[in-house]
Amino acid sequence: MRTRVAVVGAGPAGLLLSHLLDAEGVDSVVVETRTRDHVESRIRAGILEQSTVDVLTAAGLGGRLAAQGDRHRGIHLQWPHERHHLDFETLIGRSVTVYGQTEVQKDLGAAVRQPVLYGVRDTAVHDAESERPYLTFEDAEGHRQRLDAEVVVGCDGSFGPSRGSVPQAVRQTWERTYPYSWLGILADVAPSTDELIYAWHPDGFALHSMRSATVSRLYLQVPNGTPVRDWPDDRIWEALATRLGHGQDGWQLTPGPITDRSVLPMRSFVQQPMRHGRLFLAGDAAHIVPPTGAKGLNLAVADVALLAPALASWLLRGDPALADAYPGTALRRVWRCTHFSWWMTTMLHTGGDPFDAQLQLSQLRRVTTSEAAARELAENYAGLPIGF
Repeated sequence: MRTRVAVVGAGPAGLLLSHLLDAEGVDSVVVETRTRDHVESRIRAGILEQSTVDVLTAAGLGGRLAAQGDRHRGIHLQWPHERHHLDFETLIGRSVTVYGQTEVQKDLGAAVRQPVLYGVRDTAVHDAESERPYLTFEDAEGHRQRLDAEVVVGCDGSFGPSRGSVPQAVRQTWERTYPYSWLGILADVAPSTDELIYAWHPDGFALHSMRSATVSRLYLQVPNGTPVRDWPDDRIWEALATRLGHGQDGWQLTPGPITDRSVLPMRSFVQQPMRHGRLFLAGDAAHIVPPTGAKGLNLAVADVALLAPALASWLLRGDPALADAYPGTALRRVWRCTHFSWWMTTMLHTGGDPFDAQLQLSQLRRVTTSEAAARELAENYAGLPIGF
C-alpha cells in the first residue's frame, strides 16, 4: 500500500487530520489498533473550547454539534459556603460547549472519506529520517502489511509506537505525576447545575459536569491507587453532596443510577521535538495534561489544525515553511495549556497541608473578585487562538 500521509491512531486527532487533509486534496490512510466500536464508545473529554468548535464547524463537522451541544457562558468556582460564577462571554466574548468526545468521534467516523484500517496489530514506524518512511503492521485478518508514505503522523497516544520512534538521543521529556487521582462517574440523571461546578473542599476536589440534559458526569479527588470497589454508590453520592455543597443556599444534588465509574491518574507530560525527520507527533502522543483545565482533546484538535495545512503546503506546493514551523508553534500552545492545567489542578486539589490550603483559598478569592484574574482564567479555559 502507498499513501502520502500515514496516520497512526484513529482517535479524534487522527480522524480529524485525515478529514482536513482530504479537504486539502492530500491522500492519507489511518491505522488503528482497536475496533471502531471501541474507539467510538470510549468515555473521554466533554468540554470543547471555542477554538475547537470553530475548527470543527469550519471543517463541515458542526451539524450535530450545533444541534446537540450545550453552550456554556462560563463556570462556577466554589469553596465551602461560597459559589461564584465566572461569565466568560462577559469577560472575553467567548464560550465553551459541552459535547462529549464520543460524539465528536462519531461525527468524524461518519464524515471521513479516506481509508481507516481498524483492528491492526504490531504497528511500527520505519525510516522516519529518510524521504520514504513507512509503517508495518498486521491487519485485522492477520496478514502482514507495509504502508509506504511521504509523511507519518503519530496520533496514537501514550502507548502507541510513534512517541518511542523518536530516538532517545534527540528526545526530551518533562513529566509530573500528581499525588491524587479522579474517581469519575456517569449517571443517568439530569445535571443539578446549569454549568460546571469546580469545588475546593477540605475533603478533596469535586467537579459536577454533564454530557447531556439527562446524563451527568461527576468527579471526586481520591488517593492514587484507589480501587473502584472501595466506592459504592452511596459513598460516592454522599461525598459528592458534601463537597459540592448540598443544601448550601438551597442548592440540591440529585443522585441517580451510576452507569460507569473509573479511576483516572493525574499527570502532566510533554515530549519534544514534535517532529523527527518525516515523523510528526500530535495529541497525546506528544503531551498529556490533567483533565482539570479541559485541555486534552482541545490540544489535539489544535495540533492537527496546524499540521494539516502545513503538510498540504509542503506535499502539494513544495513549501516546507509551515511544516518546519509546526513543532515550535504547537509547543508554544502546549506549554501554555500545560501551565494552565497545572495551575487549575494545584489551585483546586487538597493535600492536607493547612498552609497550602490557605494559599489555594486566597487564589480562588482573587480569581472571583479581580476582573483581570478572572479574564486570565477565561481566556485560557475558553481557548487561545490556534496559532497564537
